[in-house]
Amino acid sequence: MRFEVIATDGRARRGVIETAHSRIETPVFMPVGTAGSVKGLDSRDLLELGAKIVLANTYHLYLRPGDWVVAQLGGLQKFTGFPNSFLTDSGGFQAFSLQQNVKISEEGILFKSHIDGSPHLFTPEKVVEIQHNLGSDILMVLDDLIPLPNTEERIAISVERTTRWAKRSLIHHIKKGGKGAIFAIVQGGTDFKFREISARQLTSIEVEGRSFDGFAIGGLSVGESNLEMYLTVQFTTPFLPETKPRYLMGVGKPEDLVEGVRNGIDMFDCIIPTRNARNGYLYTSTGVVRIKNSRYRLDDSPIESGCNCPTCKRYSRAYLHHLFKAKELSYYRLATLHNLYYYFRLMEEMRRGIEGGYFEEWREEFYRKRGLPLPRY
Repeated sequence: MRFEVIATDGRARRGVIETAHSRIETPVFMPVGTAGSVKGLDSRDLLELGAKIVLANTYHLYLRPGDWVVAQLGGLQKFTGFPNSFLTDSGGFQAFSLQQNVKISEEGILFKSHIDGSPHLFTPEKVVEIQHNLGSDILMVLDDLIPLPNTEERIAISVERTTRWAKRSLIHHIKKGGKGAIFAIVQGGTDFKFREISARQLTSIEVEGRSFDGFAIGGLSVGESNLEMYLTVQFTTPFLPETKPRYLMGVGKPEDLVEGVRNGIDMFDCIIPTRNARNGYLYTSTGVVRIKNSRYRLDDSPIESGCNCPTCKRYSRAYLHHLFKAKELSYYRLATLHNLYYYFRLMEEMRRGIEGGYFEEWREEFYRKRGLPLPRY
């Protein structure tokens, strides 16, 4: 993997990531394809939208169909028909979200499958091997993710364990050939002291002359306020190398992406645009259209005037309102196409703003159009 920053505006960065499978313009939003599929879409839809990278889920693909199946069928690109890059997360979030079926120890994370209850131990080494089998372009290390708020004692355990697991992951990655980029994950809750400790520890790890190829900020959007998240990101990014990508995991809403970019983040992923599409929340430059509302029953305008997504070019709000109410499956595809197009356009606008040196002016206009106060922190 190669990463280059080609423009800056304040802390905001405009760059390029090149993997074996695609050239990715940053800042970038990665659609979530948990089981190797972005819900409601196929690979052709993603390509037509311009997606260069998709996030897939290590835990879910390991359970079904099995990482060994994906490996035998040529890796994620051949298996899914999506030829561009894949980033695979590590399973740390599943330990957080499936807490009742999980036990965490120094060795790793013991899961009970949500499918059949069978036990599975995820060690840092095993997680690396699963991602190698999947053919990931960017691998994430196993981390110890905790909910917020939390005790100082538990945050300290999370940080130290995440560091130890990260080093084990890098050692094993190199031992197995080191194919693909590998990112470490900074933890520490919203405690600045622990965020600095985590970032300094992870950025200092080197094995056989190799360090991590990028760094993620994890453990946010798990119960803290938006302001706490923004301040934590603002504090943390200066401790991460300027020459490597910075990834804010599991975030988020459009305004979260804007504030993340403002604070130096290059990569994002979240289920919000796709899940909200399925639930009837459609994004526009002036806010959210709640398509189930009766006011759209006779509205023959597109979701957003001037939008060039496949849905807005062909269909009206009235038709989408009807499809949603009738629970027609085509609704999910059309709504998801629009929301992802909106997110991709949002990232493109920010890239242009950074390159043109007017990102802050663009940010102010972004909030003004939505009638929202400009965050000041």
